[in-house]
Amino acid sequence: MSGNDLLPLAVALIVGIPALGSCIGIGLATMKLLESSARQPELMQQLQSKYFVGVGVTDGAFIIATGIGLWLATANPFAG
Repeated sequence: MSGNDLLPLAVALIVGIPALGSCIGIGLATMKLLESSARQPELMQQLQSKYFVGVGVTDGAFIIATGIGLWLATANPFAG
């Protein structure tokens, strides 16, 4: 097996694992936001702004991993 044979698997793992982690992380953050908003509705605005910052960072990490995976799929720096 050469590096070109394993490239699709590597790209799938590079994109798939961060996608799974990002979805789980955003789901847990949303669960906690709804739970805390139900307990103290007066803090909803403050919690919501912090939630969007956290979700943006979490989603940003996934988008960067997707970009790297697509770059590896098209440029293939390991071909030799």
